Amino acid sequence: MSVTDGLLIKIANIVVFVVSLGSNVYSVAGPEDMYGSSKTTYITPSYYAFYVWSLIHLLLLGTMFFQFTARGKEIVVDSIGWRFALLGVFNAVYVFFWSRHWYILAFILSLLVSATVSQIYYVVKKNHFNREGWAEEVFVHLPFSLFHGWTIVLVVLSGFEAFGVDSHTHKAGIWTKIFVFLAFVFLETTAAAYAFASAEGDAAGAAAITWALFAIFIHQRNTFIHWSALVFFILSLFAILKSLYSAVKGGRNILHDEERAPLVGSS
Repeated sequence: MSVTDGLLIKIANIVVFVVSLGSNVYSVAGPEDMYGSSKTTYITPSYYAFYVWSLIHLLLLGTMFFQFTARGKEIVVDSIGWRFALLGVFNAVYVFFWSRHWYILAFILSLLVSATVSQIYYVVKKNHFNREGWAEEVFVHLPFSLFHGWTIVLVVLSGFEAFGVDSHTHKAGIWTKIFVFLAFVFLETTAAAYAFASAEGDAAGAAAITWALFAIFIHQRNTFIHWSALVFFILSLFAILKSLYSAVKGGRNILHDEERAPLVGSS
């Protein structure tokens, strides 16, 4: 295989990765810390929840190198194709809107980011289920599993920022508590779906959501929301541990069924 095979896609991937990385770095290290100045809702997590971005970008940096290998070209260039570049563009625009507090537009872009990641996730899981070496596991399956799980969290957070009340100026009414509780149910069941999506499960996708639930528990002070987040965090963590235990024992979980894969990734 020549390094120039699929060179246009490879270069585009690198460019959008740098742009996407730069937009996320600016949101933290820029003149205004966006994570500390954004609208605070009753589902906003502690700021360190967003450090998942750092891990995802670190792994995707490896992906940029991995795409120049024969196996990497097969997956990143031939299978994923232009979807990664499109993902980078959507992600950069999402951060642009969110950093300027244009929350409705940011919510719309979060849906586009999630849909694009879902397509990549589906392609990787369906066409490249059999891993060929640790590099493929670390630089393809792991980052896109984390990214997929994390974008589900972003959709929920962005939805509350766009349409929910500000916790600094409004008390949590009954409808706010109901919607927050339903969001917790959605996040926890999605994490469980990741954990039991296959015989091996997808602990990375589940962990991204579980981490967010823990950060919400730490940040929120409303009694009902605070302890509800803890309960759903524990349920999600239990699902991950049970999935990992089943994988280690080599057993096939009774929930192994293609129809039980995360719904967001099945389109």
